[in-house]
Amino acid sequence: MPAGYGVPADASGADTLPWTEVERWLLESRNYWLATTRADGRPHAAPVWGLWREGALVFSTDRASQKGSNLARSREAVVHGESGDEVVLLEGAVVEVELTAELADAYEAKYALRPEPSAGGVWYALRPRSAQSWRERDFPRSATRWRF
Repeated sequence: MPAGYGVPADASGADTLPWTEVERWLLESRNYWLATTRADGRPHAAPVWGLWREGALVFSTDRASQKGSNLARSREAVVHGESGDEVVLLEGAVVEVELTAELADAYEAKYALRPEPSAGGVWYALRPRSAQSWRERDFPRSATRWRF
């Protein structure tokens, strides 16, 4: 981060967030903002429903949607949690995953909507290469970056 933000260059003076707290935020989020890139380089951001499962955000979209078209061209994406007060930014590449019964059960429990394989959507998992997080109330002291 730029020096003007006041984030310590090392851990001294910082109250780094535990990853367990950030994972709790990811588990409890209802909406996630997915950012992808259009063919002409313009950014595209849209909310998605998803599940934090085993170190990855799992979500779906239609292949014909803007998100789906962008991810077919470039698997790179950024995901932002729904809160601006408990911030989570994930960067990485998505991979296609199968809609399993366990995944459908978890999705139905969270959203009261059961996804069906016949619906035609594609399921993705974004396992982050890096993540940034902070609490707004004590920024920059809580600003933390992870590399996986």
